[in-house]
Amino acid sequence: MKTLFASLIALLALAWGWDVSQAITPTAVHPLWHARQQLLYLSGLLSVAMMSLAMFLATRPVWLEAPLGGMDRIYRSHKWAGILAVGFAALHWLIEMSDDILKATIGRQGRVPEQVFTGLLDVLRDLAEDMGEWAIYALLVMLVITLWKRFPYRPWRFLHRAMPVLYLMLVFHAALLAPTNYWAQPVGALLLVLLSAGVYGAVHTLLGRIGKARETRGEIVAVEQLAPDVTTVVCRLGPAWRGHRPGQFAFVSFDDTEGAHPFTIASANQGDHLVRFQIKALGDYTRGLARRLQPGQSVRVEGPYGRFDMGRRKRRARQIWIAGGIGVTPFLAWLEAMQATPDQAPEAELHYCTRDQATDAFVPRLLALCAALPGIRLHVHGARQGAKLTASTLGVSSNTEIWFCGPTCLANALRQGLAALGWRPRFHQEAFEMR
Repeated sequence: MKTLFASLIALLALAWGWDVSQAITPTAVHPLWHARQQLLYLSGLLSVAMMSLAMFLATRPVWLEAPLGGMDRIYRSHKWAGILAVGFAALHWLIEMSDDILKATIGRQGRVPEQVFTGLLDVLRDLAEDMGEWAIYALLVMLVITLWKRFPYRPWRFLHRAMPVLYLMLVFHAALLAPTNYWAQPVGALLLVLLSAGVYGAVHTLLGRIGKARETRGEIVAVEQLAPDVTTVVCRLGPAWRGHRPGQFAFVSFDDTEGAHPFTIASANQGDHLVRFQIKALGDYTRGLARRLQPGQSVRVEGPYGRFDMGRRKRRARQIWIAGGIGVTPFLAWLEAMQATPDQAPEAELHYCTRDQATDAFVPRLLALCAALPGIRLHVHGARQGAKLTASTLGVSSNTEIWFCGPTCLANALRQGLAALGWRPRFHQEAFEMR
């Protein structure tokens, strides 16, 4: 993610710098007025570039999963591109407002001459300026409620639908107010590519086409309350389902009014179009699934996505697999996939962290699956039993690879503990967040 953002910012800065180096500044222009004008252009370019990237990534481009590290990383990049876009937009607005300060300090003399437009173009430019200002105010509000985790998900999702419209307002603003000489420079070509990608994403979103090419309809065949806070849902999907690799997830829609939610597929691909989801009650929607769902109901499943794939492990590395709570689901799919050829299963230490080992509904399933796989050594850490997993108990060496799925706080604690011990092993972690 950092590499993607740094590369885009550097590319834009180079294109902008080339334009600045080629421009001829009138001698009567004061350096501060000239600097303000160029910073206004640069901040605007960075804002619309980041927003264009966010809009394109929202389309869930599968071909970017490999270079960016999975759909969860794509969504994280989407989120931070949006945050950076709003930040640059706020900076753009502040620079625009700085003209009063410059007028009070150095006066109006030496201002950069404005291009003169007449007729319809002049009217459209005035409208574009107003629309850009309105869009910035709206984006600032969206940023606040996105970062405010206590803001309910459902109204946030409804408000988030306005983002493509706000983006198109910014496109109108950028296209009309960009310097006319940009379109004959590399900066103009780059801006055109970014705007085209962003408009594609915005239109795709407004038409409801995101993920449609990877969507399969099916029906629920079984619903089970595995534990008070865990619901098992088994679905039979149609012939369009292309199968999945153990550890992948899908966007599942049980209710069209609620929309899609990402759930890990907790079963191996057997070629029978059956998929199992183990869903933990983490909010109002997931808490009521067990009583709302029943066999025979229709379901829409989009995917599969994700790079939490056992096939990507380093063959010669010592394997440590760590699951926390509902984060056990991808490992259940891994273990289930190995049952057909247990002699080909890798050697691995599987650590499962739970609140209460005695009552945990997943422990019997893990024990049964691991019993048929001699190379997999299962360690259950029950907090109520006083068994806590720490970095020092993992026995990490220089040839260790860790696959982790569970609470972020546990992952951070293990990473920090390993770093304190002088180890920085390859650490795979999917952290999917819708906001």
